[in-house]
Formats: sequence, C-alpha cells, structure tokens
Amino acid sequence: MTESTELLEKMLFDMYEQKTPDYIKNRKLINFDDKNEISFILKKEYLYPYDEFSNPEGLGLLDWFAEYEKEARVSTAGIRGPQNILYPTDTRFPINAIGIIIATLAKGLVAKEKYPNKELHKLAACEVRYNSQLYLDLISRVQAALGITTHIPSGRDTIPIWMASFLVFKLDLLGGEYITSSHGISVKNATKDLNNQGSQYLPEESMAFIEKIREIFSIVEETGSYEIKLAAEDSAYIDEHLMEQLNNGVDLYVDYLKNGVANAENLESIKSIQNRVIIENVGGSAYKTLSKVLMKLGISNEFQWFNKEESPFFHGIGKYSKDPDGRETFYDYSADATVVKQHRDGSVFMPVIETMNYEKKLKDKPIGTVVLITDPDHDRLTIVQVESRERAQELSKLGIQYIPLNGTRLLAVYSANQAFLMIMDFWTKQLKAKGLFDNHPRFIIKTTASSMAWDEWAAKEGIKVVNVPVGFKEIAGIMKKVEKQISENPEKDVIVRDVFGEEINLGVNPRMIFGGEESGGMIIGAEELIRSNSGRIAIAMREKSATEAIVVASALVGHIQKYDLNLADYLSELFSKNNIIARFDVREDISYYNESEPDIDKLKAAKREGEQRRIDNDLFYLSLAMAKRENLMTMNAVRNILNFTFPQLDFSNLEDIKFVGDGTYLKFSDKFIEIRPSGTDAKTKAYGGGRDRDEIVRYANALANYSGSRNDVYNKYIRDQYYNNVKEESLNTYQKWSDDGMPEENFEVPDYSETLKY
Repeated sequence: MTESTELLEKMLFDMYEQKTPDYIKNRKLINFDDKNEISFILKKEYLYPYDEFSNPEGLGLLDWFAEYEKEARVSTAGIRGPQNILYPTDTRFPINAIGIIIATLAKGLVAKEKYPNKELHKLAACEVRYNSQLYLDLISRVQAALGITTHIPSGRDTIPIWMASFLVFKLDLLGGEYITSSHGISVKNATKDLNNQGSQYLPEESMAFIEKIREIFSIVEETGSYEIKLAAEDSAYIDEHLMEQLNNGVDLYVDYLKNGVANAENLESIKSIQNRVIIENVGGSAYKTLSKVLMKLGISNEFQWFNKEESPFFHGIGKYSKDPDGRETFYDYSADATVVKQHRDGSVFMPVIETMNYEKKLKDKPIGTVVLITDPDHDRLTIVQVESRERAQELSKLGIQYIPLNGTRLLAVYSANQAFLMIMDFWTKQLKAKGLFDNHPRFIIKTTASSMAWDEWAAKEGIKVVNVPVGFKEIAGIMKKVEKQISENPEKDVIVRDVFGEEINLGVNPRMIFGGEESGGMIIGAEELIRSNSGRIAIAMREKSATEAIVVASALVGHIQKYDLNLADYLSELFSKNNIIARFDVREDISYYNESEPDIDKLKAAKREGEQRRIDNDLFYLSLAMAKRENLMTMNAVRNILNFTFPQLDFSNLEDIKFVGDGTYLKFSDKFIEIRPSGTDAKTKAYGGGRDRDEIVRYANALANYSGSRNDVYNKYIRDQYYNNVKEESLNTYQKWSDDGMPEENFEVPDYSETLKY
C-alpha cells in the first residue's frame, strides 16, 4: 500500500470504530473462534430492536428481515448491502453474520424439503471483501449441520464468480453460495445465490427461502427460541478434497476454454503480442485462478500483472477523502473503472481510473500498451490503451473517453459497449474464416441498456438480437429457453420473445455468438453444446467471465498489432464498414447518498430518502410506459407530457416508450434513453445511445435527475389509483414475460459417487 492508501483505509476503520456503539462492540452472540460443533440460539428478544432497559438483547431482526425481503424481490445480482466491516454481527446493517446464518439455514431447509432423502452437494466460495472468509465459514458450517456437503476451494482460496458458476453446472451441484458485491464499494457485501444451473437466483427462487425465514421467526415468536447448529470446521460435510483434485476448477475450465475462445489461432495471436498486455487485478482475487489458466494455456509470458496481492480495500482504487461536493469524508466511487463524473465546473473526470496511478505505472510503457482491468469477483472487464496525445481529437470523434497521462500521452478508456462490439466482430470474423459461421443460425443476447450499435452491427451480419432486462440472470434465462426448444424439437425453429415484446425466430439449432451487457460482463457462446457430468446441455455458461473476455481481447490485440493498428483504428473501421449510426453511448449514475457512511442511522435515513427519490423518478416514466402498453394513452399524449415537463428538450421524434422489465425505454428516431431504478440501492441509472453524444448526455441527465413531480398535464392522463398500482402491475408483467417459455424446474440429484469421480 502507498501511504495515502493506508491513511484512507485507516480513516475508514476509524469511522466505523467511532460510530459503533459499545453495546455492539461488547456483544458476544457467537464465538467464531470455536471450531467445534456449536449452537446459536435464536431468541425472541433478538427479533425486536435494542433498548438499553427494556430489551438489551435486541437485534432488530424483524426490521433486518423487512429490508432483506425487499431486496430479494428485486435484486439483480444477489442480496447486497453495506456491512459493519469491524463488527460483523452488527445486525443494524443489511449484511451481517447473524443474517448470513439465518438465510443459509432457510435455503438449506428449503433444499432438504424439495429433495428429501437425497445426497445434496453445494459449492461455497468468495472473493476478497471484508468478512468474506468468515461468511464462507458460517455458510459451510450451517449447511454441513444440515447434512449438505459443501465443497469449498482448496486452502479456502478465493476464486472468481464465473468459476463457481461453471463448477455448479459442470458438476451438477444443487447450487452455490458466492460471497461478493461485484464491483460495488468495499464496505458492501452480498451472498450471490446460484441455482443448479450456476445462474443467479430469480426472485421467485429467493422468495422460497424468504418464506422459510418468516416461518422460523414465527416459531421463535411462539416458542421463545430456535436452535441453529453449526457443524465443526472439520466436518466431513465440508470438503476441500474435490476442489483440490480439480485444481480449484482450473483444469476443467481450461478444457472448456480450449473448445472456445482459447483456440489455436487465438493462442498464436496472443503469443505474437509485441508489448505485453497488463492485467489490472482490482482487489487481487483474480490472480490465483487466472494466472494458472494463462500458464496452462501457455501464454502467461505475454502478460504483466498490477496488484497480485489480495486487498479488501481494493488497493485504494476508487477511494477519496472528499465526497463529490468537496466535503471532507471517506467516499468510495466503487471499483467500476468506467464511472464518469463531472466536477462542479462541468469538466469530466473518471474517479476510479484516476486512483489507479497510471501516470506513474505506465510511464515507461510504449504507446499501444493495453491494460485489461478486472473487478474483485473477476467477471467484468474494462479495456484501456496508451495513446499519443495527438490522437485526442480522433478519440473524441469516436466517443472514446480518455484521461491525460503526461504532456505527450493519454489513456484511451473503452466502454464495454465499444470493447464488446470489437470482440463480437473479431470473433465472428474468426468463425467465418474457419468456415464455421454458416453451420448454425447465429444470435446475440444483450441487455436493453447496452449499445444500439450492437443491434446495428448484428443486422448487417445477419445475426438475430434478443434484448433482455439488465442482469446476467436475464441473459441466462433466454439461454434456458433456447436450450429447452433445442432439446425438445431439434429440427424446429427456435422462437423466443424479447423484453420489447418482439417474437424472434432464431432458426433451427441456433448458436449464440455473444451474450453481454454494457456494465462490462460478457460470455461467448459455445460452438458445440456444453455438457455437464450427467449430460445436461448449455449453449453458454450462466455467468459473465472476465477470463473469456481477456483471452479473446488479447487475441484481438495481437491481431491488430500485426497491422500496426490500435484499438481505436479497429473501432473506427468497424463503424465505417457497418455504417453504424449510434456511435455514442452514455451512462449516468445518480447516487442519492454516501454508501460508505458508517453511522448506520444516518445511512438508513439517507437511503430511505434516496429510495423515495428513486421511486418517484421511476414511477413518473413507468406509468407512462405501462399506460401506453395498455392502450390507455397514445404516443401523442406521452409526447405532450414530456414536452411540458422538459421544455428544454424536444420529444417530437420520440417513437415509442416501453417498459423493459426493470426500467423505461424511450425510443427516438435517432437515439434511445433508458431510465432504470437500481435493483439494489438508492440510485437511478440513465443509459443512452445515438449519433450525438452531447444531446444524449443532455437527455440522460435531465430525465435521470428529474424529481418525478406530477404536473397538471401529467395528471390529466395518469390518475392516482393507476399511479399507485403501476409498480405491482409492472412486476406482474415482467414475471409473465420471464416465465413464458422457461423450462420447468426438473433438476434430478445425480449419483454423486459416479459423477464426482476425479
């Protein structure tokens, strides 16, 4: 750590130490150091809030559960929240050790009831966040006490989320528990529940264990207590042996890669790279797995690493001692390298990238050097490249963000929209060159918030596009629908309906070229169907993988270096060749509070206020989209409302407004704007794409920052009763779309004595 990073982390720790009451510091709920079999007695007093005199044992678990249930209903990537990083039993925070124990018990009981008298196996793993190893231990011990075998990484090493997902599917496990909060701020954590497909739980799957928690709390209310057992740490049901045999999954995954992106051509292309590609390992948890993968593929010498060591503080990346308004406090912009913000004077800056110290780290690296930035759970990728300062105007014309490195050089920062467009184009060219492209009809799956340029490119290539709501579980959902039809009717056309309501014929026995989202997650579809140990099929894996992205992106770098080109040259040619109109993309993240606030009362109050602002903003647009969907108002009426509400903007070429599962999509003749409330926090996100970047920014900023206030013109069309019920109606609409064509849950527990032989 640098001194400044050490001081920032100390500042964070001091804030939590000062803001944690003594009664929580002194509370002895469970002895985490006792590695023998123990019991945790859930008392009635724990359900109610702490009161020094009337309920000194209070934990407020009913209040915790109310918030936990709310997150479970809408969560896009696990049930996330801040935690007390110093005192993990602090139940005032959404993520805490007691809550982890209760939720794990509930999931285990649901599984035991669903598969009675069966031998159940799950996987549990984590990345580097504060308290993750503790939560891994608790999850393993609670499941072991229920007789559920929990496979954990050898040496309790960190592994990426995609490896956990891959192994759950490949080994036909009942599911998995992965502890992460993706690229979120350091003090956040979550349990990302994986089902037997290795896919994130859908809300209805989460609701099953939510109801079990409610049942447990009812028993506590009636009887006064409930015993929860934790097995000994050396229980036979906590198994490291399988993962040790599998080299923590590396050997199986390398075989998978060799049948996909790590083909001979790509490996040779990577070996030809002139200037080593740098891997920026934010948080450090990618190194243990990715370094072994690269070694086994024979390409490790072509890469250099930044940050091999593991750090729950993420090496200070994204961390500041002032908030966006300049106030002295600890502030975390997250580990998302693509975050773009504005100073008060209107100038643009990239707060996460600017804490990576590239002025110094890349000082001696030649122009053309590529850095591949991956996040703490190693599922997202950001690509940056050292460029000459003379190219600044050219980069701007292409919509590529950049930051200065010194007087003569700059760093081009590619959004996932730009990087993934290049990757899918490169991969498609490879399939065509090898004569494979025409063996199957081709399609991509993308989120509505992702680039319009992807749709334009796919149309030129004769590739179908399926649009889904934000979240990789939605991409996995379409995969399952496609696989169902391939399995049941291999000679018939596969037909799916996307979230826009479009019926899309994918053809007979189609293959997915690419699945991805603008936030940096992607997967490449398999040419040959992937098979699990017991014979289940998949057209692609269920979780985004930065390792797949790194392999194919590095092959692209090797390819263009042969022609003395940089990535901007490739993107420019791609735009021109395909006559891409929507060359510009923006994302505005509106956070309504400081997520790093250690005073839980202030945090909760700020979050509640922020959630209401998020709700008001969401309902304003959602009600218009749903009313238009139900033919309760015309597009002319929608345009009238928006023109009146935003006189500084022009909605005359607004062609449609649609509810897209988790947000509202406004389709113009020359652009799109999507307004989406965060599924996990008090934030609003605005996405846009089109031909004029400045115009998109204006629209996205205005719509995302709107208070949601209902004016007279709006009230002429949208009555209170409709407004108050529209959110529930939209959730029902989403659920119907999600369920349509989804295969029945038919997981059969295999004979693990045969399928887990290694």
